[in-house]
Amino acid sequence: MTWSFPLGRLLGSEVRVHVTFFLLLAWIGAATYADQGWPAAVENTLFVLALFACVVAHEFGHALMARRYGIRTPDITLLPIGGLARLERMPEKPAQEIAVALAGPAVNVVIWAVLVIFGARTNLADLAQLDSTGPGFLARLAMINLMLAIFNMIPAFPMDGGRVLRAALCLAMDRVKATRAAAAAGQLVAVLLGYAGLASGNPMLVLIAVFVFIAANAESQDVAIRAVSRRMLAREAMITSFEALTPADTLDTATAAVIRTTQHEFPVLDSDGVLQGFVTRARLFAAIAGEESKLLPVASIMETAVPAVPLTTGLETVLNRLHEGAPAVAVCTPKGQMVGYITAENIGELMVIKGR
Repeated sequence: MTWSFPLGRLLGSEVRVHVTFFLLLAWIGAATYADQGWPAAVENTLFVLALFACVVAHEFGHALMARRYGIRTPDITLLPIGGLARLERMPEKPAQEIAVALAGPAVNVVIWAVLVIFGARTNLADLAQLDSTGPGFLARLAMINLMLAIFNMIPAFPMDGGRVLRAALCLAMDRVKATRAAAAAGQLVAVLLGYAGLASGNPMLVLIAVFVFIAANAESQDVAIRAVSRRMLAREAMITSFEALTPADTLDTATAAVIRTTQHEFPVLDSDGVLQGFVTRARLFAAIAGEESKLLPVASIMETAVPAVPLTTGLETVLNRLHEGAPAVAVCTPKGQMVGYITAENIGELMVIKGR
């Protein structure tokens, strides 16, 4: 995820933090200091750090359960509105998906129970004072973990309860329809959260509502795309009409190609038609800032980490490669000659043509 950086690896996954998380810490610290002074500001900042440690534990609950079914979790990112565990895929067997979805809230319940054992009270009357130091550090942490478990079990995407709902619906309908139903429930919840946030003047609720709405729609689209991709091969989706560059072409030549075509990426091929790399518009525009750079060869800025697949590769495999961050996936003959390539954009266009 862009604007995030790694903190280290834990239990086989890279833990990352988004830079906006520090903005949240600064905002909470400043707001508390203005209202209650330094001691409260320090305690609230430490409370947020402890809360997000619980959020990371929640995400590792999903990751470790997914590992039982052979699914890796490359990274877990800490965001201002929570955590995001990037699983390679979600299990499609309903029982497995339910187990993975429930593992996260189960961790929060365990944390709550441990804190109660250590003397933290859970008084619902104190919910309105969560931003205050009044109820006590452990009591607030216990209550927020219980709230996280309950909130995540709302039967709507992208909450864990939405995945449980989707898995249950899959017993009676296909996965695409089940996902659309769970996503629609998620968007309804988002609208209600947004209204509550605006009515109460709570910007965090509005931010969560926007995230829930977008994430629910993204999940629905991803499942629909994968449903189509399972029925197609790379040769059926690849771009075959394109302009290529050679390693010796200059950035000036590449710039001219950008102007006269609609391509966003340009394959760089040698004299035998073997792929050497891709030049993307973003890299090209970043490189042509100075006049002298226009004479540099495109080989100096091309991206070489471009996966190549045979013509008969399933489109779902191509989709997975694109999700790993590749600008494109090259489709090549057994001799390594590129005959076409696939991007996320043309898969999206394919979805429109297929009518989803």
